[in-house]
Amino acid sequence: MLELIDVTKVYKGGKRAVDGMTMQLAPGMLGLLGPNGAGKSSLMRIVSTVTRPTSGQVRYRGADVVAEPDWLRTELGYLPQDFGVYPNLTSREFLSYLAAAKGLGARSARARIDELLHLVNLTEAVKRPLGTYSGGMLRRVGIAQALLADPRVIVVDEPTAGLDPEERVRFRNLLSELAADRVVMLSTHIVSDVESVAADIAVVARGRLLRRGAPEGLLREADGQVWEAVVAPAAVPAVQERCVVSRMVRTADGVRLRLLASDPPTPDAVPVPPDLEDAYLGVIHGADALGSGTRPANPGVVRR
Repeated sequence: MLELIDVTKVYKGGKRAVDGMTMQLAPGMLGLLGPNGAGKSSLMRIVSTVTRPTSGQVRYRGADVVAEPDWLRTELGYLPQDFGVYPNLTSREFLSYLAAAKGLGARSARARIDELLHLVNLTEAVKRPLGTYSGGMLRRVGIAQALLADPRVIVVDEPTAGLDPEERVRFRNLLSELAADRVVMLSTHIVSDVESVAADIAVVARGRLLRRGAPEGLLREADGQVWEAVVAPAAVPAVQERCVVSRMVRTADGVRLRLLASDPPTPDAVPVPPDLEDAYLGVIHGADALGSGTRPANPGVVRR
């Protein structure tokens, strides 16, 4: 069990990145979903013992890992949002260096590295220096290093950034398999990365935990507040001022909008079943903001 108890992080200047976060994580996958700037990365760095919280506790198997971080570090795999490499090393050399730093024996490290390079589809590029890798390939190296020591707790921050669609599906499936008997914490602002693999979703914004639960529960909350309407292109800005627009598609008849609002946003709007992106937007903006007459701030959602 991994526990966060009233965790707060305040940076110099008074910026409160994490604000009283409390949650428990058992084996399984938690999808941490929120807009850019919500405090997700700060929370992940705290969980990964890279950053100390200003106040609060992080406990793993009952131990206080803020005071004694090695309790968690020996069983942790962490992929930060910004992952650096040594550009003159090959992927095998780089992973061998990290394996030695983690205390893995040379023979077991070689076998594990071969396994991981195959897993992340980098065997054909194994002799090339990392400085020649694309952004997506470097992300795959980051994924491999996070799994080197067969960790019991896996923390990944925006792990699919730079991956092509096939690689993203492969990595999501891998995380889903690992979560069968491990604690996996996946942070993203891409809704599809969460909805396909996580049965437990935490929505955060402004450093606070707004909602946590199964996708089905979030969808029930948004039921009856999602609409579709076709409007003239010139009318789109006015609708955006009144409602949260989650999607728009130009058609021969006009612009088809998908909207969140408490009441029908246009005379010909029709209700539609919500999806997870709608539910996420509803939580971020709150029921009071829906159809309030003021266009909310951009939530930073990406759907791919």
